[in-house]
Amino acid sequence: MSQPRAWHTATLLTNGNGLVTDGNNRDILSSAELYDPSTGTWATTGSMYSQRVDHTASVFTNGKVLVTGGEDSDGILSSADLYDPSTETWISDDSMKSQRVSHTASILTNRKALVTGGWLNISMV
Repeated sequence: MSQPRAWHTATLLTNGNGLVTDGNNRDILSSAELYDPSTGTWATTGSMYSQRVDHTASVFTNGKVLVTGGEDSDGILSSADLYDPSTETWISDDSMKSQRVSHTASILTNRKALVTGGWLNISMV
């Protein structure tokens, strides 16, 4: 990777590559990197809309990746970013109804994302 990270996500894409998003290396990052296991190389991909740590990344069956929640320097997030690996671009997606950090997210069979649990300020949700 081009920079060290903690509290990031690492997600296996449907094309076999790995996507590492955001995290912290003394500052909260808003970047993503792709790992190609066939060549053993890392490459940066488009900048994300939000800086975040302790978030989730979930892969839809169409290959797109939904990144939700987490925390930035201002507090807990309700925002979401969507990554399209075919164009290597990010868009800012609809925000969740509540802020979440340290939560879980799963893709359901109806192709919707279920985001549950986590923390909101100092209260567990």
